[in-house]
Amino acid sequence: MIDFFKMSGSGNDFILIDNREQSLNVGNLTDFVKTVCERKVSVGADGLILVENSDRADFRWRFFNADGSEVEMCGNGGRCAARFARIKGIAGANMSFETPAGIIDAEVRGDVVKLRLTDPHSTRIDFSIMIEERPYEVSFINTGVPHVVHYVHDLDRFDIFQIGRAIRYHKEFQPGGTNANFIEIIDGHTIRVRTYERGVEDETLACGTGAVASALISSWKGLAESPVDVRVKSNETLKIHFRKTDRGFEDIYLEGNAKVVYEGRIWDEAYTLVVNK
Repeated sequence: MIDFFKMSGSGNDFILIDNREQSLNVGNLTDFVKTVCERKVSVGADGLILVENSDRADFRWRFFNADGSEVEMCGNGGRCAARFARIKGIAGANMSFETPAGIIDAEVRGDVVKLRLTDPHSTRIDFSIMIEERPYEVSFINTGVPHVVHYVHDLDRFDIFQIGRAIRYHKEFQPGGTNANFIEIIDGHTIRVRTYERGVEDETLACGTGAVASALISSWKGLAESPVDVRVKSNETLKIHFRKTDRGFEDIYLEGNAKVVYEGRIWDEAYTLVVNK
């Protein structure tokens, strides 16, 4: 049996496992992640996080999307991992953890977590791509993982799945693909965002790095200023803090709730039939 926490970061849900003793023995890890993240037949989640030992920070994480792919960073997952580490006594209220995207700092106050992200890179503003023989003006930024941003006038009626999927697999962003964010400006400090997430392969209720990408691109275009409240699909609000400089953006923080849904044990019968195929 595998002890785990189920947590939610503003609607993004995750399975978190303490693997500091390297005791997770499940055969093929990709198949295990895909199986336990599948909804209705197992725990179900947008992703799975392993917390492991680090000689550079309070802990090291490995993050997996629901399709089993391992990626560098996830903002909402990072906030959940920080609170998990605080609850389990792995780290204090102020901590840092190691990711493939770099060292991430976090501050945990109750169920609110403020995460300092690495500086973004690879920014491209206002270029066109063709989707279904129609040009779409987009911008691109990597906030730990790649994100495309596109502005719409009616977010509720926009086809997030179809257009998001087309952007995610567009030849412009291969071979790794990208996440796709669709934005509606409310005012100079408030935006609404819906996100199609790579690896989940669907719209999610929230995306932390996508919220950051949307806020930064909006600032770059003169549409919003720090701090930016980002209203996500779950109807929760993520607050993005940053400092704009001549070189780009620094001191970038993602703040919001990270909630424990439940803790439990995964029985081996929940994954061994698939893992042993």
